[in-house]
Amino acid sequence: MSDEILPDLQACLLCEDVRQEASGQQTLVGVIGAIPAPAFPLGFFKLCLWSRWCGGVGTFTQHSAILTPEDDLPIAESEVEFRLPALDAHATNVHVFGGLQFQQPGVYTVEVKVDGELRLRIPLPVVKLGEELHGA
Repeated sequence: MSDEILPDLQACLLCEDVRQEASGQQTLVGVIGAIPAPAFPLGFFKLCLWSRWCGGVGTFTQHSAILTPEDDLPIAESEVEFRLPALDAHATNVHVFGGLQFQQPGVYTVEVKVDGELRLRIPLPVVKLGEELHGA
């Protein structure tokens, strides 16, 4: 579509849950910057990736993934289509990654693409409890 304008990623956060309130607003629970683990492998029932898009026009596909530290292979992936009818519109997407297993400590990567174009890479340190987090 020639009138399509790729959107801007306004915000993106990894969290434990996203709740829909009666008012229609969303509440993010347990925003995650790093994951301390007592032992490995570490399992998660679910993690959520909340993202807000704006400044674009058209229909798009957001692809999100959590990648391993050493070879960037996905341990979880999710895809959603969204539409922005006008430049002043916004779209909020929630990707739910279920049944996750972090096999070892390291810096995993949360990756966000729109229509195949990389828009964001977030480092996700997964560390054994008692070990120091860099930059914490």
